[in-house]
Formats: sequence, structure tokens, C-alpha cells
Amino acid sequence: MNKILAINGSYRDDGITDKAVEAMVRCVKSAGAEVEVILLREYPIEFCLNCRECTQQTGNLPGKCVQHDGMEELINKIELADGFILASPTNFGSVTAIFKRFMERLTVYAYWPWDKNYPQSRKSNVQQKKAVIISSCAAPGFIGRLMYGTLKQLKMTARTIGAETVGTLFTGSISKESHPTLSDAVQKKIKILAVKLV
Repeated sequence: MNKILAINGSYRDDGITDKAVEAMVRCVKSAGAEVEVILLREYPIEFCLNCRECTQQTGNLPGKCVQHDGMEELINKIELADGFILASPTNFGSVTAIFKRFMERLTVYAYWPWDKNYPQSRKSNVQQKKAVIISSCAAPGFIGRLMYGTLKQLKMTARTIGAETVGTLFTGSISKESHPTLSDAVQKKIKILAVKLV
């Protein structure tokens, strides 16, 4: 049975991102996969210290961080997962601050000795897993995809943890309602993406 890990960087309970992730989770479970959802707003992750201690360790496994918080357990979950749902709404043209904090702690996936100019990915020689990206913005969807960095950052996150993005769901114009709902077209796309992921 495939194990899918959903990592949700939304601040808002029951917002459009939560609804999209929940719908994707239902479809993935219906396809026979096991799913665990991580709400970063409830997860104890400290800021990266930029000490680079984790990047000095050799091998394909993630380096060990000097901080002992929820990220250690989350890295273990990432390593055991077969695929990912990575989600964040767009805030100021980017992923949310809590998703960015999570991203920065993924430095453990880099091998970067002090005498080298740039890091190497620990996952570059590992068979890739699959990821589906979920995001939204207040602007119309086509503007959000072109103008904002959210999708690029979510795809970078997928690559960092050794996953290939097999599909994206980007919902635009979500600020017109206080409680937006998923359209029929979005729900149809979620079903298609769930099949690709599993």
C-alpha cells in the first residue's frame, strides 16, 4: 500500500487550501493509499539556524539537525513516504511563512562541505517519488501561476525531498467569498491528480 504524506502550510482552518487537501486525501484513500496529513500551523518546527552542521555529514540520508523539535519526526515521515501532497496558499507572492520555515529546515537534504562553493542534493541519485502541488491565490489563477513564486517554491520542495511533481492544482480568485468552495472543475481535477499520485 502506498503511503502518502500531505504537508499543508495554510494558516486558515477550513480555508480553500484545507478543502483542496481534504478532497485530495479522500480521493487518494479511495484509490487504496494510506495518507497522513501534517498541518504545519500545529507542528513544532523552529527556524533554521544556518549553522550548516547537517550539511557536513556524508551519504544519501538526510543530515542530523542540531535542533531537536518536530522536524526530526517529520523528516522520518518524509523518508518513509511513497508520495507527497505539498500545499500552501500564496501570501505576498510566495508560500506562507510557516511553509518557508519548513522549506529552510530541508537543508538536511543537502551535502555541502565548507570547502565547496555550492551544495549537492542527497536525493539526486535516488529513485524519485511522486508529488502533487496544491496552491491558491486571490488573483485570477493564470496571473498567480505567472507572477507569483508559490508553485516554483513548492516544486523546489518536492525536488529537495526526492519527488517529481506529477501535477498541480492552482485555484485563483479565492478572495471573493469569505468561505470559498471547490468548484466542480476543481473537484474533477483533484480526482485526476489523485490517480497520478497513487
